[in-house]
Amino acid sequence: MAERDRRMATSRLDQPREARRALLPRPTMSQETFGRWSERFARFMGTAAFLIAMTVFVVFWVLWNLASPRDWRFDNYPFIFLTLMLSLQASYAAPLILLAQNRQADRDRVALEQDRARDERNLADTEYLTREVASLRHAMGDAATRDFLRSELRGLLEELEERGLEVRRREADDRPAGATGSSRDQGST
Repeated sequence: MAERDRRMATSRLDQPREARRALLPRPTMSQETFGRWSERFARFMGTAAFLIAMTVFVVFWVLWNLASPRDWRFDNYPFIFLTLMLSLQASYAAPLILLAQNRQADRDRVALEQDRARDERNLADTEYLTREVASLRHAMGDAATRDFLRSELRGLLEELEERGLEVRRREADDRPAGATGSSRDQGST
């Protein structure tokens, strides 16, 4: 009875099975390590050195199997073994190149998102500075500047002269800096 209960407990679908120990350890490689390796491989396959080496290999293969003595040849004229090797190489190269392209696309996507976020921050900063400059211009429009005060005083002076009032203009060069021209100052000396 206990054996039957144990088998029922292990065959339930809502409970995970116990992990079995493998006879040989399973080789593991991290996704990042494999991705970096595939990118290096894809970069190497795109170089002139790889193309030249591959061309030399194929030319040597063909010449060896055409010009060497018949006993030394291992792949006769249709070069079926060479075709098989090149197909095998292509079948491994294509997924590795696609993996490298996917990783590059992921990096590009992250960089694009960072650029977009930076652009949004720059736009917000620019809009903030624009509002601040506009508020300063508005505030400066309400403030009296030196030139505005001078023009207003000149206007008042001209208005007083038109009414017939005598206005003496004070010239800084006419009097010494300490002289005020009052009779009180002259009597006390």
